[in-house]
Amino acid sequence: MRKDQPSTTAYKVALNILTLGSEPGMDKILPGGIVEATENLLLGSGAIPDSWVRWSRTKSMTWVYRSFDWMLPGMYLALAYRKAFFEQQVRAAIGSGATQVLIPGAGYDTLGWRLAPEFSSVHFHEIDHPATARFKARGIEAMGRRENLHLLQADLGELNLADVLTAVDSWDPAGETAILAEGLLMYLPEDTVRDLFVQCSRITGTGSRMVFDYLRSGADGRPDAGPWTASFLWLIKITGEPWRWSIHPEDLSKFLDSTGWTNAPDLVELSDKCGVEFLAVAVK
Repeated sequence: MRKDQPSTTAYKVALNILTLGSEPGMDKILPGGIVEATENLLLGSGAIPDSWVRWSRTKSMTWVYRSFDWMLPGMYLALAYRKAFFEQQVRAAIGSGATQVLIPGAGYDTLGWRLAPEFSSVHFHEIDHPATARFKARGIEAMGRRENLHLLQADLGELNLADVLTAVDSWDPAGETAILAEGLLMYLPEDTVRDLFVQCSRITGTGSRMVFDYLRSGADGRPDAGPWTASFLWLIKITGEPWRWSIHPEDLSKFLDSTGWTNAPDLVELSDKCGVEFLAVAVK
């Protein structure tokens, strides 16, 4: 991603949600209200032309997504299950005592905006690069602010996460927290992924959980996206947002232990794999 341009991946994911919303039966999988909220956010943000938003909700786009699903098997429909999984985890965390939610690299996700009124005593914090966050803030302003939703603009490639959050009055470094790293880790270098887990451990209280998705490493150590991995990795590299980090699932527990977290596969109530991605939860 160019530093002066919003993330293309962020709005592509949002548009994908709109297309999924036109699929029969998706209302039973996608979180309630996510399609309408995503559409309103995109329209209000001005990040992309209105025509793109309207086109994404047509059956023609459903055909386009399905026709390209061969490159990343199952990934089109997997996004719906991934969204359901992350929201399920937030609700479970709040139910067990979490008082704050942190979403780094939030993009155009609407979870915080949708859940903030329902859980008015919980503080939802989103952090994203200013190039993307300024469009998100514009969209949220158009939809209506939530008093307990805090939108933070910061380039975490240049600033320390702990420094950003400790400067925010609403952040409690000892509070039980749900951290959502959705569609994020694969775009970061390994050192940055490790540092993110370490920092999140240091700025949250006991009982916190970190929810994330990740890619399996192939025999060559690169992310494994199936039989067309080489072609896909080349494609996303030339678009400027390449996949960088992956891990063998059997190595995940050791990795988490070294960063202050403990693997908690028993909390993953859905399938541990969505398309080419794996779903995981770590606890502190």
